[in-house]
Amino acid sequence: MSARVRRWRSVITGAICAGLAAMSAACGSPDPDEGTNGLAGQPPATIEERALDAAQEAVTVRLSGSVVADGRSFRLDMRLGPDGGVGEVSTEGMTFELLRVGEQLFIKADEAFWEYRQGEGEETDPEIDPAERLEGKYVKVAPEDPAYQQLSGFTDKNALLAGLLVMEGERETGERGEIGGRKTIQVLADGGAGGVLEVSLTGEPYPLRLARGGDAGEVQMGDWGEEFTLRAPKEEQIVDYGDKVLPDTGGEAG
Repeated sequence: MSARVRRWRSVITGAICAGLAAMSAACGSPDPDEGTNGLAGQPPATIEERALDAAQEAVTVRLSGSVVADGRSFRLDMRLGPDGGVGEVSTEGMTFELLRVGEQLFIKADEAFWEYRQGEGEETDPEIDPAERLEGKYVKVAPEDPAYQQLSGFTDKNALLAGLLVMEGERETGERGEIGGRKTIQVLADGGAGGVLEVSLTGEPYPLRLARGGDAGEVQMGDWGEEFTLRAPKEEQIVDYGDKVLPDTGGEAG
């Protein structure tokens, strides 16, 4: 056999082997981490740490769901950013809208909320009529009002997330899943009894959902980094009743 024939046979054999290898790879199981941020291969503590870091660094977020704090149940739907937040909070049959722009905090509530306030036994302005004077109005909450710190906590992105994204117990990696078209990986605390955090495997490792331990509610987080506009109400929409217009709300969520 001539050297030229041997050389061509070697080339053909190599090409066939390469083709078979490629076909074999194509027929194999797909890589579950293909197109992800690679976080699934990390220890659970690292996954959680990176999720919390991503949440802290993000400029904005939309947070919604239910929270149980101090024996009270709250439903939240808030958009939060560096200069404040806006959204609705519901608790014990009452619903109110919160809007904070910088240090200015406003509340727009339903009739049940103001009736609750008047029923607390506080001395109130007799001109306050929930059905007439406050309908469609934003009540300005003064920083001196005892409720200011409690209510503004619902509009503070980093403070609210720090209070909510807490789990207790030994960490372990849970199941993979999908939320809103994004692949996710779970981090379980105490086998899930201490909380279950679902973290995005696509792009930034944002936390997307947390089932809080002890049946303390479940929150969803999305619209990370998406801009939104905060504007103070127009002057004619604002009612200012001074230093104390609200009852004690029973603590902030966390």
